[in-house]
Amino acid sequence: MTDDSVLSNVKDAELIEKRRGQMIKGAITLFKEKGFHRTTTREIAKESGFSIGTLYEYIRTKEDVLFLVCDAIYQQVRERLEAAIDWNSPSVANLKRVVASYFRLMDDMQEEVIIMYQEVKSLKKESKEYVLEKERDMVGMLEKVIVACLPESISSQDAALIANNIFVQGQMWGFRRWMLQKQFTLEAYIERQTHYVLQALSVDGETAASTE
Repeated sequence: MTDDSVLSNVKDAELIEKRRGQMIKGAITLFKEKGFHRTTTREIAKESGFSIGTLYEYIRTKEDVLFLVCDAIYQQVRERLEAAIDWNSPSVANLKRVVASYFRLMDDMQEEVIIMYQEVKSLKKESKEYVLEKERDMVGMLEKVIVACLPESISSQDAALIANNIFVQGQMWGFRRWMLQKQFTLEAYIERQTHYVLQALSVDGETAASTE
């Protein structure tokens, strides 16, 4: 299964992006209120601001909408990471900017992330694997950044583990923000989590932060 599985009868790329953006926003509102199974495609169309006939010009099934939510998250993560990293001269400071950008994106997209995790269990095996593959890709991007910024001070195994830790820590702000906000602002949360990440990347008794 690939992105191409979400077929559209419309050929105008700009219009497809606009309509699917409306669809994602409407579906997230409904999935949050009613859940995936109890939400109908007709309700998604109404919440999105167009007819059921128009809806089916851009998707085939309700599961396609969840794919689009996942793709929207993946695309924005990729864009944020690529914008934050200086591939010509990567550094620890650069890594910190990437982590902060990712955490802020998870704050911006917390509803999308929560819906994705709540509803992925509802999907068929093939569909679920598609969503999980997107998650693996996102973690892989973080791992690539870590290796680029710390090429001589971290093993590939450690880079993979730290990338997964960063990925989960970012999402945790969305999952548990109701509790975390009692003690932390978003910026304070980013600062402390980044501190712990750099501590975990210590080399020869010195933290990676000392190499900035």
